[in-house]
Amino acid sequence: MTISKPLEQYRKAFEELTPDTLDHLTQLVAENVIFSDPFNHVTGRDQFRRIFAHMFATCDEPRFVVTDLAIGDKAGYLRWQMTGRFKGKRGKAFSLIGMSEVHVNAKGQIIKHIDHWDSASQLLSDLPYIGWITRRILGLFRLS
Repeated sequence: MTISKPLEQYRKAFEELTPDTLDHLTQLVAENVIFSDPFNHVTGRDQFRRIFAHMFATCDEPRFVVTDLAIGDKAGYLRWQMTGRFKGKRGKAFSLIGMSEVHVNAKGQIIKHIDHWDSASQLLSDLPYIGWITRRILGLFRLS
């Protein structure tokens, strides 16, 4: 089975993701899907859905744009940019760049979604308090 068709469907579902289309995205994953990102590691369709429901609860107008798609023998790789604004009185805008490693089973369902992105430099360093600490730690690894 070629994984290109399920990956294209998954890509489209992410680019069109809203609270109203979340069920469509969830239907593309297997019942025992594994999802992992820098903050979460969950198993199961319900937990997968919870991750994105939480995103909509904490962010205004989050949006994914897939900028590249590569297909290997056993997995696909989606390079993306996520933009949005944190909810709250400050409503700070954000833009993250990352890559999702996506595995597909013989039925064309997504069985594993692993996000790779740098949470320290793209997110944590901009937060109050923890940002100061994060910037100092990142500075330890930079060439002068």
